[in-house]
Amino acid sequence: MKLYLLSLAAGMLVGVIYSLLNVRSPAPPLVALVGLLGILIGEQAIPVGKQMLAGTAIATAWQRCRCGQHIFGQLPGRPATGYPSDDKVDHEESRS
Repeated sequence: MKLYLLSLAAGMLVGVIYSLLNVRSPAPPLVALVGLLGILIGEQAIPVGKQMLAGTAIATAWQRCRCGQHIFGQLPGRPATGYPSDDKVDHEESRS
């Protein structure tokens, strides 16, 4: 339930920002896509920030957090790489 309330609060905040920018909802396609890109980038700010506070360079922090995979997904013409740490957990759970 807490997750739903937080999601509602985040949506309300975006609605307030849209209102301040005089953008009607649903937003025009380009505005909405740029907003979604901002959300994806914003999701990476905390993990990358933690890595940088630990002394990691921004490029290395970006790679360690797999930001490119999260933001862009699987790009055409590139093999699916998956998340090695997730694969390891799946294999360990199937053995028990």
